[in-house]
Amino acid sequence: MDIRTSVDAAKMSPLKLAIYAGLCLLVFIAPIWFQGFGQLFLVRILAIVGIYVMLALGLNIVVGYAGLLDLGYIAFYAIGAYTGILGGLPLSHWLAATFPQYPWLPGMSYFIMIPFAALAGAITGITLGTPVLRLRGDYLAIVTLGFGEIVRIALNNNIFGITNGAAGLPKAGESVPKPFPLEWLQNHLYFSWPNFGSTGFNFTFTANVYWYYIIVLLCVFTIFVVRRLDDSRLGRSWTAMREDEVAAASMGINITGAKLYAFSLGALWGGMAGITFANFQGFVSPESFTFMESVFVVSIIVLGGMGSVPGAIVGALVIQGVPELIRGMASSGLLQTLTGIQVSAEAQSAISNYRYLVFGALMVIMMAWKPQGILPSKRRARELAPESEAALDESNQTLYDAQHDTAHPGEDR
Repeated sequence: MDIRTSVDAAKMSPLKLAIYAGLCLLVFIAPIWFQGFGQLFLVRILAIVGIYVMLALGLNIVVGYAGLLDLGYIAFYAIGAYTGILGGLPLSHWLAATFPQYPWLPGMSYFIMIPFAALAGAITGITLGTPVLRLRGDYLAIVTLGFGEIVRIALNNNIFGITNGAAGLPKAGESVPKPFPLEWLQNHLYFSWPNFGSTGFNFTFTANVYWYYIIVLLCVFTIFVVRRLDDSRLGRSWTAMREDEVAAASMGINITGAKLYAFSLGALWGGMAGITFANFQGFVSPESFTFMESVFVVSIIVLGGMGSVPGAIVGALVIQGVPELIRGMASSGLLQTLTGIQVSAEAQSAISNYRYLVFGALMVIMMAWKPQGILPSKRRARELAPESEAALDESNQTLYDAQHDTAHPGEDR
């Protein structure tokens, strides 16, 4: 394939452009629509899904591109969250006391602290990656799992007296400041159409809508960076290292540097998602960073498709969006409205408790039916499901001939 053919093949068709434009419009309108009709929990669910999209894209760097199984990724998420609260609260107090003429300035503490939370995650990733560079496979998974539990237990035990233990942060009497310009938007951005639909359309800008759009912007930025990384020399080094580490090293790839880049860049996005989660919730505690959260993030990229950006988005919608949607519909009464069936308090509790049973069954079925994921990367799809058995046999025969030189058996080698 020559250069011109490659460039032409990479161009988007009008149909694909129209699909992307429609998706962008849907992403923009969805929270306004849900908020206007009073389904506030749906806006919150979409924001939570967006946070898990960021986590999945960050872990995809480590697992999907570099092939390093990390079961303690949630530790970087926790470090970013606690860094954001521990640094953001004093910063907001200092800004309020130093610049009282600018009452909106304390609300900038979240945006000021984002680079510091990301940097804290990246430094932690390098700290973890340096001593475990020689490990791979199950051994690496066990070490990262232990690291995640160490971080959670340390936070729960009020390490250095700053994490407030199981009570979480912020402490009693403190609160996370509203981010700029949320308060102005709440006071000025509202409209209603009383005759629209049976209940009318009443939209008021809320904190959930604000954080939804912030998270969407961060996800777009993450997707852009991850795609650039995948197409870079570093991304090709990760792919070679994932396929065969020994062969990659023999071709001149710096395995140590590639692993450290993977750990640090993946942890960087974990820290960024952590500070966003902490400010979105307005509260953070060790219970939000259990081992099961790491399992969920790994499941997102495996179910969606390792090394695939669209797969990470779809996986987050399925694994985090669907269970939360079922629970929200049961608790809000929407499930009863849609089905016409009376849902008791006991039934609501049962639905909330067993929603992960349905999710687990779907995971098993999906992995048996399509092991490469829902939307796998093209490279991984070809690896797990070649276009035809004949092409696979031909490739294997070519490799065999090259290794055994069957074409010239009598010649000295």
